[in-house]
Amino acid sequence: MYNPQLETFIRVADAGSFNKAADESYITPTAVIKQINLLESSLDVKLFERTHRGLILTNAGKSLYQDSKYIIQYCKDSVTRAKNAMQENTNVIRIGSSPMTPAQLLIQLWSKVQIRCPDMKFQIIPFENTPENAREILANLGKNIDVIGGIFDETMLGLRQCAGLELSREPFCCAVSVHHHLAAKNKLKIQDLYGENLLLMHRDWSHYVDMLRDDIWQNHSQINIVDFDFYSMNVFNRCENGNDVLLAIPGWANVHPLLKVIPVEWEHSIPYGLLHSPNPSELVKSFLAAAKEVSQ
Repeated sequence: MYNPQLETFIRVADAGSFNKAADESYITPTAVIKQINLLESSLDVKLFERTHRGLILTNAGKSLYQDSKYIIQYCKDSVTRAKNAMQENTNVIRIGSSPMTPAQLLIQLWSKVQIRCPDMKFQIIPFENTPENAREILANLGKNIDVIGGIFDETMLGLRQCAGLELSREPFCCAVSVHHHLAAKNKLKIQDLYGENLLLMHRDWSHYVDMLRDDIWQNHSQINIVDFDFYSMNVFNRCENGNDVLLAIPGWANVHPLLKVIPVEWEHSIPYGLLHSPNPSELVKSFLAAAKEVSQ
């Protein structure tokens, strides 16, 4: 289905050395090095810088690292889909799940939907939350993944070429490192953020984030807004390592074990619901109708 050397490449990148990757693969370091050399040769790109401190991904290596995870997962999912196609029961709703769009948030919804649609089954399709995956998956909902639970608004739906069913409004919260001085609080006043760096998605990503941004600029200029480009584990790590404050929602409380998500005394929120294809299948339409009914 795919070049198995990609799995070795990912293992080496994660381990940072040929020896560690060899131990995890139960093969010799020489075999690992040979696979990486063959992969670099076949692709005609250099994936690693060999230094005395260990292996460092080149820019080409970083790009392939992200894409390889998606390729491998896509191939595994394709096998699962092929097996499902052999079964008589095709009433399967495929739910996409990533750290920022955890399927756990939909568990209560599923149980209520199944009461109304007892023949409907659910399959979790994990994916890595990267800008490339977001563009590809959301623009092609209905092909490999039917629905994803997450925050959205009309601006984001237009950018990602998908549709959304609003189930609730999620209040904006702030995530901070458990070692941050604000972590001692169970609720924040907006004045608590004075003098802090507040990480916000860039303008024009969400109307609701932009309304919060404008409120801060006009009424709370003591807060330093810092833009970022995409919600991923990188920005959660940045929040924890840099001692910054990150705009979040309650459902992200378990995304990073060293971050605490704290509610804020303001009126800002964002729609949360199900992202789906603008032209869903009849099965997905039934699911969306049931989800809308049970959420009201």
